[in-house]
Amino acid sequence: MDDGVDALVREQIAYYRARAPEYDREYLERGDLPELGPAFDALPVSADVLELACGTGQWTGRLAARARSVTAVDASPEVLAIARERADAEYVCADLFTWRPARRYDTVFFAFWLSHVPPALLPGFWETVADALVPGGAAVFLDNGPGEAAIEDVLTGQPVPSVRRRLGDGSEHRVVKVFHEPELLERDLAGLGWSARVRPVGANFIAGSARRDR
Repeated sequence: MDDGVDALVREQIAYYRARAPEYDREYLERGDLPELGPAFDALPVSADVLELACGTGQWTGRLAARARSVTAVDASPEVLAIARERADAEYVCADLFTWRPARRYDTVFFAFWLSHVPPALLPGFWETVADALVPGGAAVFLDNGPGEAAIEDVLTGQPVPSVRRRLGDGSEHRVVKVFHEPELLERDLAGLGWSARVRPVGANFIAGSARRDR
């Protein structure tokens, strides 16, 4: 990993660890997040599910209601402590850029994570997803779309697409933020060997599913 990318990823992990007490506030305050409910329900979630970057478990319980089992991974022990109280799953604390799955799953799900993957690490991330899926399994995701850029503090002139985030204590943090255009993301995934369908949801979100085709 490039030193600049590595430093930004570490800063991103530190941000989410510090943000744990405030993490759920966005789910309470954003009026557009309920738009994702029907999009989530339409995703092909089944059997044994791996959730990447589970955060405080906002989606983990909804996955568990549809799955035979859920394994949820996040780099922040602070958010995992909250998730364990919210939803029944097997929890793993690990950096998703170095962690490798010990088994395979029917579904891999991630919400608001793909936009936090630096472009240089995208191929490796999708290889990890492929390693985690049974043949014919599906990767499914929800995320911010291009419309979200208007309400983020986007940093210009950066080697890695990023935004500035502020916590309640006034501290500022950089995090990776790639606002994926649905058609371009489908094309990029095709280049990595995936058949994907990505669609906009409302003004600020995207929903997608992908299967390995080679």
